[in-house]
Amino acid sequence: MTHALKTPDGARKSEKALYGGTSSRRITVRDIAAAKGRGEKWPMLTAYDAMTASVFDEAGIPVLLVGDSMGNCHLGYESTVPVTMDEVTLLSAAVVRGTKRALVIGDLPFGSYQEGAVQALRNATRLVKEAGVGAVKLEGGERSAHQIELLVQAGIPVMAHIGLTPQSVNAYGGYPVQGRGEEAAAQLLRDAKAVQDAGAFAVVLELVPAELAAEVTRTLHIPTVGIGAGAECDAQVLVWTDMAGMTAGRLPRFVKQYAQLREALGDAAKSFADDVVGGAYPAEEHSFH
Repeated sequence: MTHALKTPDGARKSEKALYGGTSSRRITVRDIAAAKGRGEKWPMLTAYDAMTASVFDEAGIPVLLVGDSMGNCHLGYESTVPVTMDEVTLLSAAVVRGTKRALVIGDLPFGSYQEGAVQALRNATRLVKEAGVGAVKLEGGERSAHQIELLVQAGIPVMAHIGLTPQSVNAYGGYPVQGRGEEAAAQLLRDAKAVQDAGAFAVVLELVPAELAAEVTRTLHIPTVGIGAGAECDAQVLVWTDMAGMTAGRLPRFVKQYAQLREALGDAAKSFADDVVGGAYPAEEHSFH
């Protein structure tokens, strides 16, 4: 018999729940598939270092994506395009070391799989062997189906990514909503079915009209992960620096901030500086004799 537990809001959840469950082993893609069958919604965040990843892991976040969003919010690039395999491998390994339960997914950056399935397999294998990730993610629907199929056949779980694919920013000329209009919606549905048929265990829907994302979610038997794709997706993902209020400047409409860490960290730095300049730090209790 499956036991249940009380969550802070009083609801009862299965011990098998991705978020709020009691199992301490690593979450796998089989758990992700089972959650779809239960109708369970679940959260995903990005992470790029061991310490932040450990915080999210301890908070119960079941899936962490070492996204190529590291280019914008961690490495100082203007887009995700310059991110390299070396950078993704290094940071993915750090996130794996900082976690015990979360499924860690490593992003395949621009230029690491577009040449074809063999290139994709070589780079995905590197993330699995050197970084220890439990799955990889790559962008593209029908155009990436062959790469997904070969990776899955080789035993590497793949999360697909359709809708707005940020690695194509130069082709898009920005970050427009995808799937508006009958033809674009039909293509997005074809992309979703193509990645499912190729063996992807889940698919990210980015910047997709909510009604279309809901239709995709109803149509597929694999989970959908929304980011700017409405409330009907099976899961939701945010870039952690956006979620926690670390990102400066204008944020996308779909972002909800759950803290103001940029302000808090700035205040802490100023307090430290004031103490140093004023002679209050280090005090006697911080000194050795």
